[in-house]
Amino acid sequence: MKNIRNFCIIAHIDHGKSTLADRLLGFTNTIAERDQQDQLLDNMDLERERGITIKSHAIQMEYEYKGENYVLNLIDTPGHVDFSYEVSRSIAACEGALLIVDAAQSIQAQTISNLYLALDNDLEIIPVLNKIDLPSANPEEVTDDIVDLLGCSPEDVIPASAKTGLGIEEILEAIIKRIPAPKGNENEPLQALIFDSVYNPFRGVETYFRILNGQIRKGQHIKFMATGKDYFADEVGTLKLKQEPKKTIKAGDVGYLITGIKDAREVKVGDTITDFKNPTQNQIEGFEDVKPMVFAGIYPVDTEDYEELRNSMEKLQLNDASLVFQPESSAALGFGFRCGFLGMLHLEIIQERLEREFGMTVITTVPNVSYHAFTNKEPDKVILVNNPSDLPDPSKLNRVEEPYIKASIITKADFVGPIMTLCISKRGELTHQTYLTTQRVELTFDMPLAEIVFDFYDRLKTVSKGYASFDYHPIGLRESKLVKVDVLLNGNPVDALSALLHKDNAYEIGKKMCEKLRQLIPRQQFDIPIQAAIGAKIIARETVKALRKDVTAKCYGGDISRKRKLLEKQKKGKKRMRQVGNVEIPQEAFMAVLKLND
Repeated sequence: MKNIRNFCIIAHIDHGKSTLADRLLGFTNTIAERDQQDQLLDNMDLERERGITIKSHAIQMEYEYKGENYVLNLIDTPGHVDFSYEVSRSIAACEGALLIVDAAQSIQAQTISNLYLALDNDLEIIPVLNKIDLPSANPEEVTDDIVDLLGCSPEDVIPASAKTGLGIEEILEAIIKRIPAPKGNENEPLQALIFDSVYNPFRGVETYFRILNGQIRKGQHIKFMATGKDYFADEVGTLKLKQEPKKTIKAGDVGYLITGIKDAREVKVGDTITDFKNPTQNQIEGFEDVKPMVFAGIYPVDTEDYEELRNSMEKLQLNDASLVFQPESSAALGFGFRCGFLGMLHLEIIQERLEREFGMTVITTVPNVSYHAFTNKEPDKVILVNNPSDLPDPSKLNRVEEPYIKASIITKADFVGPIMTLCISKRGELTHQTYLTTQRVELTFDMPLAEIVFDFYDRLKTVSKGYASFDYHPIGLRESKLVKVDVLLNGNPVDALSALLHKDNAYEIGKKMCEKLRQLIPRQQFDIPIQAAIGAKIIARETVKALRKDVTAKCYGGDISRKRKLLEKQKKGKKRMRQVGNVEIPQEAFMAVLKLND
């Protein structure tokens, strides 16, 4: 066990984690020349298309150092703030972390927040200064920034370039020398932590684990402690580029387990695996429960696919434990699920994965956050409002509290003005402004979470020309003046388009929603009024004009009353049509409501 090292790679987006992982795999000859490709561990189509890591990927390397063979278990992690839960799970399975900083961009918001996650878990941190071959690199200055952040000496920072392969040997040497070997005892009862799982349609659920104590062997009778269920280990092995079956896996190592479980609900990430006959007494402290930030409804386009959608979501939840969902129904869309996501990118990725991996076409409703409402009758009893339709009647409402976050934005000094304007327009309050260097500023705001849910991140990137990095954490609830804005189509409220908005913005956003819907809803044989209302008060209206047949075409000459008679007849028909008419809302309309500021 003294020759095993478990480590992960943490960094901000685009600082070169996946490229460095490729270099380490190539240098240790884990992959053959013919299998070599860029971003090798990003094996999902979506990851390769967008150039981001969405999932953590575990892989085992073997490396000979000073005549001894070492086993290195690497977990490559995502960098985007929406996938920080993946990072926290990877960190729980490791003893050390490579902290990668881009020599051109220096320390960013996500670098700091991932570093704190690693330090909370007592990991040994190895700082790596990547991309030093770039013409815009600033190695001396960025090294000083890293030294200030970590309190290490400048010699500890390893200069490297994942692109050219410079410094890779030094990194491997540092992993072996600085990261401690895993602690644990092979002879104690089995105790293993599940840190990830994936659904295989042929073999059932594949569980990825890290053994803390004891050993697991093929055919062993095992038990999952959280669910209390027991199974036989059909296959155990280690994770190379392909799975390599083994007879036994011992304490300190990382591996996979196949037990033929078909029901996705039986595997919980953070659970403890132990021996059925001789169980361990100590269940491992799993991961903290994920706190979803954004809520949206996901509905099948065809109501008959509801059960199939449930199965797909359960299988997806195996692979992405930060997805939370519960059943709900809507008058406009039928049966579906209320889902919790970590952010808007997470929502987009889940929707894409449902379509690609499970062939499910879904409708997503307007995302919102979770509020607390209090009534006059019981001012101390919290009513959880996940959906605008759950909000009590305004006459009974005492107050509404909304979640606030502390947002930390690191940017160049030139963009401080536009970023402040953006945050203040989103009801943010500036709490701190710190100059990290003469050119880099950290701004801290208290902001309502609802304001950053939609397009805040995109607009931040626009006003800062891509130079601002953003990170946030919740700081509790505050009282707020919120109103429920309903959208009425042809006089009928569409619950999927309702939104909870701040009183000051309600009129403006209601007006924009009506204008946007007027462009997207196809014309019918009758006029369609689109209205935005707060309670019984209409605050905005637009009309989709009817397609009109020219009924007077056959009247040439003659008295005007002949034309009037025909027009009156048409008018009555239109009126009757409007009473029974049904308006279909296209899927784009739901998503367009989010992009009102474009």
